Amino acid sequence: MMTKIKPAEMNNNTNSSQLNLLLMSSSKAGDTGYLYHAKAWLSAHFQGKEVLFIPYAGVTMSHREYSEKVRLALADTDIQVRGIESYDNAKSAIENAQAIAVGGGNTFVLLNALYEKGLLELLQQRVFAGVPYAGWSAGSNIAGLTIKTTNDMPIVEPPSFSALGFLKMQLNPHYIDTHPPGFHGETRAQRLAEFMVLNPETTIIGLREGTALKVQGNAMSLLGSLDAVVFRNQKSEIIPAAADRSDYL
Repeated sequence: MMTKIKPAEMNNNTNSSQLNLLLMSSSKAGDTGYLYHAKAWLSAHFQGKEVLFIPYAGVTMSHREYSEKVRLALADTDIQVRGIESYDNAKSAIENAQAIAVGGGNTFVLLNALYEKGLLELLQQRVFAGVPYAGWSAGSNIAGLTIKTTNDMPIVEPPSFSALGFLKMQLNPHYIDTHPPGFHGETRAQRLAEFMVLNPETTIIGLREGTALKVQGNAMSLLGSLDAVVFRNQKSEIIPAAADRSDYL
């Protein structure tokens, strides 16, 4: 039986001072092309390193197709991308990676694959040791304590909802607070309020599309031109665009 990783245990046994994270809400912003809005962020974050891409969140395309899509999107930058599926040994690929990126898709599928392949703890160890990590959508979701605040449908059942725990909080990429006329389903804020009822002390950051969190050691700032929303104890607070919120770490 696979041992479940508990967020509290992970944070107690790791040091966040070497973290180097770029956690993007989305792969697109507005009408721009795939990863177009993030090229400068990714280039500055990876600084010419070869990037190991993990495509396991993809469902409607093969892992090879997904990795190639990312490679082509970043072909005009200094970022070299190689998909983990091209290696004979996935664990060895992570152990030797200069930098790591995890793409979006279905968060449940992504986390389940990392558990099944025995990669979650190894990935966590490498990133806490200072290997640069970037994620978008599902790839950002798994950077928090759990995936309980993802927007995705649970089309598979992972052994646990516990994730990488780089941040001692929850993330909600693609956050939106508009409410279409005539729509009677719960808003995103209402869904997150349900989480807060049962987890009142856990912070959630809602990231709007086109924004990202940059974490360098014990410093965290919001990238992009839009604000973010922080939820805790049934209250919400706005993080202005480009704000430093290291106090949440």
